[in-house]
Amino acid sequence: WYLSWTGLVQSYFDGRGQVSVLSCLPPSVGRDVAVAVVKPLRAGLGNPDTRSLLRTDRQVKWTMEVLCYGLTLPLDGDTVKLCVDVYTDWLMALVSPKESIPPPISRDPNMYTQKILRHLYSLFLSRSDQASPVYTSLCQQVLCAVQSLARDSAVMSRDTWETLLNFLLCINQTMLAAGVPEQLSHLSMAVLFEVWLLSCSRCFPSRSLWQKGRQMLSSCRHQGAVVEQWSRVIAALTSRLLLLTFGPSFPHFKVHDEDAALIPKDLDEPRVPHTWFRFLHLLGNLVDLSRPLVVGLTPSSHEEASRADSQLPSIFFRAMRGVSTLVDAFLGVTVIDKEPTEELLPNTDIYFPPHLLSRVAVTRSPFRDRHPPLGKPQTGNTCFLVSSGISRPRSGSAPPIPMNILSVPIAPPSATSPPPHNKRLKPGNVSKAASKPLAVRHSRPVTSQPPLCSSPRPSPSPLRCKLDSLLHLFGDWLFDAALFNRDSGETCQYLLITHTGHSTIHTVHSTTPIAHSTTTTTPTVWAAGRAEACGTLCRVFACKKTAEDVLSVYLSRFYLVLIQGLRVTEEGCPLVLASILLNSTCLFCCDLKGVNLLLPSFISAVEKVLLDRELVRFKSFVSPVDLRRASILVLLTMLPIPLQFGTVRSELLFDGRFNRDDVTGGSFLSLKARLIGVLIGALQTETDTSNTQIILAAALNVVQDSALLKAAGETLQVSAFISFPARWSQGTQMDSWTWSSQSDAAGILWVQFVRLLTQRLTAQWRNDSAVCLSALEVLGGLAKVEVSVEESERMRVVTSVCCYIVFQCSRPPPLHSRDLHSIIVAAFHCLNVWLTHHPAMLDHQECLLEVLEIVELGISGTKSRQEEEARCKEQKELNPVSLRVKEAAEATLTCVMQVSRAFPFLGGLLVEDALIGRSTLSDHCVKKFRYFVVDRSVILAMLEQPQGPEQAPCPSLTVLIRGPSGGHTWTLQLHLQPREGRNESQQTLIPEQRSAAQEDAGIRCDVEHQLFPESVDRDASVKADLSIPTLHESLTEEVNARSNPKPGLVCSRINQDCSFYLLFLHLFVAPVTCRPPPPSTDFQTARLFLSHLGLLTPEALKSPGTSGVPAQLVSLDSSLPGFSEDLGHLDQLASRNCDSAFIFYMGAGQRTAAEILRNVESCCSVQSHFLDFLWSLGRPAAVGRRQCGGSNTLGQSVLGDSGGGVFNGERFVLMYTDALTEMTFLVPSPSHGECELTLCSPVEDTKSFCFESSSVGFDVFSSIVSVSNVQVIFIHPLKTGLYRIRFHGNTTSKFSSVVPLVDGSVVSKRSLGFLVRETAINCCQRRRLESDSAPPPHVRRKQMINNIIQRYRRRGSEPAFYAALFKDP
Repeated sequence: WYLSWTGLVQSYFDGRGQVSVLSCLPPSVGRDVAVAVVKPLRAGLGNPDTRSLLRTDRQVKWTMEVLCYGLTLPLDGDTVKLCVDVYTDWLMALVSPKESIPPPISRDPNMYTQKILRHLYSLFLSRSDQASPVYTSLCQQVLCAVQSLARDSAVMSRDTWETLLNFLLCINQTMLAAGVPEQLSHLSMAVLFEVWLLSCSRCFPSRSLWQKGRQMLSSCRHQGAVVEQWSRVIAALTSRLLLLTFGPSFPHFKVHDEDAALIPKDLDEPRVPHTWFRFLHLLGNLVDLSRPLVVGLTPSSHEEASRADSQLPSIFFRAMRGVSTLVDAFLGVTVIDKEPTEELLPNTDIYFPPHLLSRVAVTRSPFRDRHPPLGKPQTGNTCFLVSSGISRPRSGSAPPIPMNILSVPIAPPSATSPPPHNKRLKPGNVSKAASKPLAVRHSRPVTSQPPLCSSPRPSPSPLRCKLDSLLHLFGDWLFDAALFNRDSGETCQYLLITHTGHSTIHTVHSTTPIAHSTTTTTPTVWAAGRAEACGTLCRVFACKKTAEDVLSVYLSRFYLVLIQGLRVTEEGCPLVLASILLNSTCLFCCDLKGVNLLLPSFISAVEKVLLDRELVRFKSFVSPVDLRRASILVLLTMLPIPLQFGTVRSELLFDGRFNRDDVTGGSFLSLKARLIGVLIGALQTETDTSNTQIILAAALNVVQDSALLKAAGETLQVSAFISFPARWSQGTQMDSWTWSSQSDAAGILWVQFVRLLTQRLTAQWRNDSAVCLSALEVLGGLAKVEVSVEESERMRVVTSVCCYIVFQCSRPPPLHSRDLHSIIVAAFHCLNVWLTHHPAMLDHQECLLEVLEIVELGISGTKSRQEEEARCKEQKELNPVSLRVKEAAEATLTCVMQVSRAFPFLGGLLVEDALIGRSTLSDHCVKKFRYFVVDRSVILAMLEQPQGPEQAPCPSLTVLIRGPSGGHTWTLQLHLQPREGRNESQQTLIPEQRSAAQEDAGIRCDVEHQLFPESVDRDASVKADLSIPTLHESLTEEVNARSNPKPGLVCSRINQDCSFYLLFLHLFVAPVTCRPPPPSTDFQTARLFLSHLGLLTPEALKSPGTSGVPAQLVSLDSSLPGFSEDLGHLDQLASRNCDSAFIFYMGAGQRTAAEILRNVESCCSVQSHFLDFLWSLGRPAAVGRRQCGGSNTLGQSVLGDSGGGVFNGERFVLMYTDALTEMTFLVPSPSHGECELTLCSPVEDTKSFCFESSSVGFDVFSSIVSVSNVQVIFIHPLKTGLYRIRFHGNTTSKFSSVVPLVDGSVVSKRSLGFLVRETAINCCQRRRLESDSAPPPHVRRKQMINNIIQRYRRRGSEPAFYAALFKDP
């Protein structure tokens, strides 16, 4: 190409049109003539009224011969400058003719302009003084004149345009070969590309001119100015192309304003694709920049061999970064760097402007998908045959190279319009750049390492083009760059990939020598460009759509790129490995055919990164934190794969080309041990907060998946031995770990993670609130995992959480903050979860004492020491850390009382209407009850009607207890015998009817009268016998003194009364037989119960004296209006955290709310695993019936033919309940009343889940949901049976990283429901921790009880209170 281009230049500019007649004369004669002629011409240019001295064609042509010779003179005088001034002034004849321009030139400006341009070429020829500022100034003057001519002229003919473009091509080639100053080379290339674009708008260049341009630029592409200015132009053209092709809905490709101004506004839309495609291939194959043998064919590179060798790697990287920018634009991705810093290139003196490093995006390609000439493409899971050393595809086995530039039509469809030189341009069609001064960004010398872009990337546009289309355009360059090498003559080695399930296995060997094969070592100087190409390919394949098919030849080459780039030996390239990991975080989530076979390579790569604390080899070009985060996300996508495929076998055989460590054979399950080892090692070495939270989420995911797999009856047939290095196992006692079919793998995992979490929670993490919060959530999730472990392992968690609470509460006061108190509240909540799910721990006295000490610390602010004297809680001064901590400790105390069966939760509250047979709670119902308030926090509703069997009447009482912790119903009966010795069938003795007694019958005996039968004295007394005090014990000394008169008076009075009684019996009373009274049925049990509790004392009824604070026992007046309504409101206040979540099903291609809501009306509109997902979240429950922990009688029959819409909240909902949480799941449907996805709810703790059947649903649903404070979890099913998780919501909060599900993770179907439910619960819990208007449930109930006390308490005297106890309610 270079030789042919040199011939074209010589043939175009040699001859009489360039060589002056004066060159035949002696140099002194020619110089004198030129000086004598040019000075008067230049003198007349400054005055617009001066007429030109040249009036005829002969005069003009003779003068131009002189000016042509003058341009070749040395620069020591001003002759050359005067000649340039004259010629640049005459060039304006095509723009605005003036009097100073000779009339012949004004009459035929196109012909003379062409001749002037040929003469001006002499100025740019190589000369000894070209490094002087004068030469640079003259070249800039000519370039500015040419640029102004192209911008402003409206009468240029096609020949003039072609001459102008040829002139610019030649002078650029000449200057670049001569090594002019860098600023001038950038300017000349900028003018060339701008004029070329203007020509595309006004006079589309011919095919031969495009060929010349491609040949010239290909010969100079080793120059930094060529690649940089080409990148600017192609980026601006791509921005215009995407806007015209995809419209304003596609993400805008933002370029600098001065770059966008390069594209003429009047460029016709049909010409944009043609121009873009030709400009894309103007530099030829960009990968040739990495092949010095190819670039070295140009003479310019021989002249600058030393400089080119040092700059080629950086120019190659710059070219690959430009291609990467275009690929991102077609994907619709716009990346904003964390800091707008200037990116530098390694070991060079060239500065890379930051605008070329920006990321941008696009969707469908404007070109039709072109398939390679391979016949019918392969389908199904066939094996892929790839060469391990080929940099360019073999003939007939790879997609074609993009269309040759010569095969494109000369002009676009709009070329049928009138010739551009016959059409006057309107002022509005002229580019705005014409009014701007010539400004070109160019490089400046610096030296640094090339940083990898690790900024977070947004999701690609759902309108993006197919992968095959994108790879047809850029795949040839990207694959060659990713697989390039500098040696030749190597033998091809083929990679055999065998996937289980296929009946045919192919083995192919080849010894064909190839021109460019991959050697074992790639020079590090080319690593930057190769890493950019590898990262771009990873981004392309990670953007695969759900139902999209990718050609097998592209997949095979891509997998070969990954296998070579992920090598972790000393021969591997860290820069390439880091680039692949940074851009492959979702590669295993895209349903790429055969991608799971890359598992061993990726495991080795993440081991290299995550198990190295320092990452010395990576620090120079990437942030270690970002690299570790990317590796963790890759690990998350690989963790469920071994259990999902189980014993499916895979083989990766590398025919001696790779290290033996890369050769893996066996089942997928054999990789499980390595993945767990990496996960535990990463948790040991990680120091970043966000990364640690992601690892914690993965830990709970793995443990739950293994436990559910074991519970399903499947055994982990793993026989592997893991030896953890000493640095992993400090403090965790996991020096070795053996998996076998006999051992409980889930239990082992559970124990190891619990030990690791508890140890680091009280040591390394205790000062990091975000990590501690995630660790507490994971520990709470582990409490719900059903595994068989020793009780001591569970008690370890309780001890660690208690120690953590003690440490946080003991911090100095200046360190206390709301965040600190939120963490303490979360720790108490974690403690509650463990106590409710494992109540047997409280049977151990040491565990119970430890928990009660922590409760005491939270409520009072201090812990009682064993050596101190015991004090009652009324006597202890309360100084809690904060009110929130005190409330959390009270909730823990309630939890302890419930799970220890001291105050059991037996099934909830039976309200008054249920006890007396009414359907609704009304004023008539409450009148049958007595209402009291104890300790200003518990409302007692007492019903004295007997509830026991009628044949055995006894003192009985039914008490409805409404307290902060919930409602309870107790039934009490008073018996004279203990429960153990009581005969339940024994009936009350009824006396027989006897005849009249005879006075002298029988034998009279002296009987000692007693208050109770003698059997009472024989039975062992219990504490309840002492609940009723004797009379003398209840009297005070003052009352005793008044009631005891003098002894003499008492004796006299007794004698008188006895005499009177005997006289009365003798005169008036007839003797009768003594009969026992009938059994009593009216016991006044409310008074008896309150007396047993010790509440009927003057101290309990006396007000404490504080204003507004009631006494310990208060009676409520149920007759006041509104009492029953307030009791109903109190019953509606839940004693647990009540949260809600919406579930949507989104099909492929759906973009409106109505379409999404209609999916759940019929089971035919949803996939079967969506219904399975619904059943895994909770149980069906009827609306309006509060679930109290009992068994639910509703089954799957309520679903019917519905696709889940029956759970829209009208009749049924899905509900999950435990002792601490009540989560309601709703599936909105059109029949629910509205078809808009507003997701607004008065309940603060509301979450949403979108089960999508297409991977593009994330962006579409996110655009529909405009509420910023709603968190949405997207669940996308994969073809492997796994599920991909995406998040949309507020991420600005410090506590926004909720576990166990994180953005980008992959989970199995077994654990999906559990993990989604746990994530929703934790989301709601975090929202409550951050909010000031979300008190705990027991606090809300306590506030409601206080309001009832203030409104309805009786304000009578103590005697009136006692008198009311003896009356019916």
